[in-house]
Amino acid sequence: MPNQTSKAQPGGGGLLGAYAADLAGLAAHDRLRRLAPRTGLDFTSNDYLGLAESPEYAQAAAAALARGVPLGAGGSRLLRGNHPEHEALEKEAAAFFGAESALFFGAGFSANAALLATLPQRGDLIVHDALVHASAHDGMRLSRATSVAAAHNDVDAFEAAIHAFRRAGGTGRPFLIVESLYSMDGDFAPLADLAALAERYEAFLFIDEAHATGVFGPGGRGLAAALEGRDNVVTLHTCGKALGLSGALTLAPRVLREFLVNRCRPFIFATAPSPFLAACVRAALPIIDGAEDRRAALAARVALAGRALRRHGLAAPLSQIAPIVVGSDARALALAAAMQARGYDTRAIRPPTVAEGTARLRVTLTLDVSEAEIAAMIDDLATEIARLAS
Repeated sequence: MPNQTSKAQPGGGGLLGAYAADLAGLAAHDRLRRLAPRTGLDFTSNDYLGLAESPEYAQAAAAALARGVPLGAGGSRLLRGNHPEHEALEKEAAAFFGAESALFFGAGFSANAALLATLPQRGDLIVHDALVHASAHDGMRLSRATSVAAAHNDVDAFEAAIHAFRRAGGTGRPFLIVESLYSMDGDFAPLADLAALAERYEAFLFIDEAHATGVFGPGGRGLAAALEGRDNVVTLHTCGKALGLSGALTLAPRVLREFLVNRCRPFIFATAPSPFLAACVRAALPIIDGAEDRRAALAARVALAGRALRRHGLAAPLSQIAPIVVGSDARALALAAAMQARGYDTRAIRPPTVAEGTARLRVTLTLDVSEAEIAAMIDDLATEIARLAS
């Protein structure tokens, strides 16, 4: 008899047919993704300050192991997984960033999704910037609140959404969801204007600082440093980018932290983050605080890249993230492959990560490459763009 699992399913193709067809459709549109090894000079990671493989971090990790910090938590935070390293990190992070409290999550993506699934309540309104991260969208899909998009960095559009909500009879609390530095365009949110808007409408302002933490603000405390500690401000500082580690710190008023501990399902039911990781993040905070030389060196690289890109008629970056928008998915793939062949690790970014017709190379500038290597990369990039256009 034939294996029962091989029977044809609706739509044809057997048990796995629908999945294979979906992958074939992605491939036909130049959107099939594959894991690729790390090769060539790093122009794609988020290790902006070059700390991920630094001696300082190696020493901090060795010290944590030497004092017996365990690698695994053994359970959720509400069971036996709540380790003193978690508690110490959260206390120190709250003091470092200037907030009333902190809560540590295992990853930025899960933290972002968890917060937006938990904090806005039924009857509330979520107004999110059109370019916020996929993790925010996942959280909003799980939320009981109504969510609407506002045009990118358009404060008037945020206000119009609140007005429309009120005109339709909405009485709940508005939540304004933004990134301080956008991951695919490298531009900045108008935080001061958004904070003023939040004050006028008694709204919460949620700021994802993922790409700003460590790079901007006093002591690398982010672009929202001046807003930390307000009753209506929640920030998310991921640890896997400029901090060079992983995990995420949520900074919020103490009552919101306690609400998350009691109501946030991804926090309640997940095994706690590694205590060893928490110890490493603790060690990273003073390193980041004293990393002015690294931030100055990164700013110099950004300025150099801007001058070089302008010489070739390309747009200068606003930050350490330089989007090279080429339009079609196929062209972005071809340009990435050409640059990889020249020894640069660059990757094509395609929809749905970015809007249709805006496929690009997302070039990042880090301390893992020298100024000379950046200049050479941009010369080669211009050559390959011209070749593809011919």
